[in-house]
Amino acid sequence: MKIPILGRAVDERFLNHRLRSSSTAGIVGALVGVALFEYRFYAKHIWSWDLLAVVGTIVAVKMGMMAWYLITD
Repeated sequence: MKIPILGRAVDERFLNHRLRSSSTAGIVGALVGVALFEYRFYAKHIWSWDLLAVVGTIVAVKMGMMAWYLITD
């Protein structure tokens, strides 16, 4: 399916690749946040509330959207 407004450059393959890359980037970002939190906690004995909040937000949004899509699909 071609999207009429955006022309030939954007089709459903492009949208699928964008979806996959965004999901992968979110997961990698969460893993980097967890790794940095654990490094600061175990190596430097610093409790980073900001990193914990960011990782918690990523996990909450991911799980919330998975539940929403499960219920509405």
